[in-house]
Amino acid sequence: MESFRSRFTGMTLFDAFAAAARAHDDGTPVVEDAVGGALTYKRMMIGAAVLARKFARQTKQGEYVAVMLPNANAVVLTFLALQSGGRIPAMINYTAGPAVAVAACKTVKARLVIGSRTFVEKAELQLLVDALEKAGLTMVWLEDIAKTVTAFDKAWGFLMRSRPLEKTKAGDPALVLFTSGSEGTPKGVVLSHENILSNCAQIETRIEFSPKDKLFNALPVFHSLGLTGGMILPLVTGVRLYLYPSPLHYKIIPQAVAKTNATILFGTDTFLAGYARTAKDSDFKSLRLVVAGAEAVRHDTHETWRNRFNTTVLEGFGMTEASPVVAVNAPDTNRIGSVGQLLPGMEHRLEPVEGIEGGGKLWVKGPNVMLGYMLPENPGVLVAPDGGWHDSGDIVDVDEQGFITIKGRVKRFAKIAGEMVSLGAVEMIAHHLWPEESHAVVSVPDKRKGERVVLVTTAEGASRDTIADASRKSGYSELWVPNSIIHVSQVPVLGTGKTDYVSSKKIAIEKLGLGEAA
Repeated sequence: MESFRSRFTGMTLFDAFAAAARAHDDGTPVVEDAVGGALTYKRMMIGAAVLARKFARQTKQGEYVAVMLPNANAVVLTFLALQSGGRIPAMINYTAGPAVAVAACKTVKARLVIGSRTFVEKAELQLLVDALEKAGLTMVWLEDIAKTVTAFDKAWGFLMRSRPLEKTKAGDPALVLFTSGSEGTPKGVVLSHENILSNCAQIETRIEFSPKDKLFNALPVFHSLGLTGGMILPLVTGVRLYLYPSPLHYKIIPQAVAKTNATILFGTDTFLAGYARTAKDSDFKSLRLVVAGAEAVRHDTHETWRNRFNTTVLEGFGMTEASPVVAVNAPDTNRIGSVGQLLPGMEHRLEPVEGIEGGGKLWVKGPNVMLGYMLPENPGVLVAPDGGWHDSGDIVDVDEQGFITIKGRVKRFAKIAGEMVSLGAVEMIAHHLWPEESHAVVSVPDKRKGERVVLVTTAEGASRDTIADASRKSGYSELWVPNSIIHVSQVPVLGTGKTDYVSSKKIAIEKLGLGEAA
């Protein structure tokens, strides 16, 4: 069980990158991006060494430094440079709006935000930058740093590329990610070098990677799967990486996958369904597998990718607090409908939930479970999980073979007339009835029943009668039928690909005239 950790034991992230460079650098690009940039391991390590010295002049070891960059070569260099200097990158979600970004920076007591003027201009993020500066944060622009790089800097970087600027330990904080905010205010999740590298090794026990592979990653690196699975894992295992700046380019990404001859794709159900709608059958012929997380993968998505693209979708399950992968299916044991088996080295326990039969609330413990939270109400203070156990907030069932089935989040259940109703299950009914459309099921206050179920959907033909009929056939009571259906042109989605239930609930409350009742 513990052998999975042997290759990274005692290593920091910088150590792991340097070891991979020594083992796999053959002079060909290991990282490419959508603007034509390409880095070999040597160029990556040299660039990071140069940047590390530049960042060190403005920061101190152990300092949390905000990073606001897209999926491009620059984010790899910046991330690795901060690791070299013992600085701790806090990955900012630039899609969540100015208030969330400012709150995230304040939570970790960051002073500086590393960004790119070109990116800010193209992504139209000037209002976000204005908000950060108004809050007292200083922007550090990569373009300005690039102008100061001398021949001496480059020569120094060449000589020192395999050595970190400052020594750190495997158990030290390595990075901060922020919870998605799909259900509330994001929290800072502090992960150690050991957390991240343990998770990389755990994933490798289920899915085989090799330097012959090329991973196409459009999941943003402020997303836990986008960072660990989509950037760190390939680069510490010798897998070539292609970084694409946005997962929302549904028409472009299938063509980009075809052009790059990628063999592995990471995504979410929402994104995979979107790509399938616009792709030609031949666009994904180079892929040998797709790994999906962040939300449930629908049966229709599995069928489409298997039948049209001859590609297996491996569904996994995780949380930012677990670096993030907790369970994942394997190619030879892919049980559709489950999220696979718990990764090696992890423990779990189930806590009964009143009103829900079978399974329980999942708690996890293992080498990949976070050092702790940093909370907005107590900035800079690490709150460690009690006894190393983390409450996932997910209700799951585990069968005799250890396969995990997700029933839903605790917060995604509504208590209606005394009965627990799974909002996720109701949402899956809507997805089954109208698979080409987007749906979000939320609960809002109800004076008589306590709560009521509301479907927010892009399906113009959605009706209560149709859902009621499908619910009866699935064995659900009348209470599971949405009380109201609200038609929208677009269901809100977070930058991570998850449905934005906070915004969806606000839409429902506004449309139903409930004011501030929620």
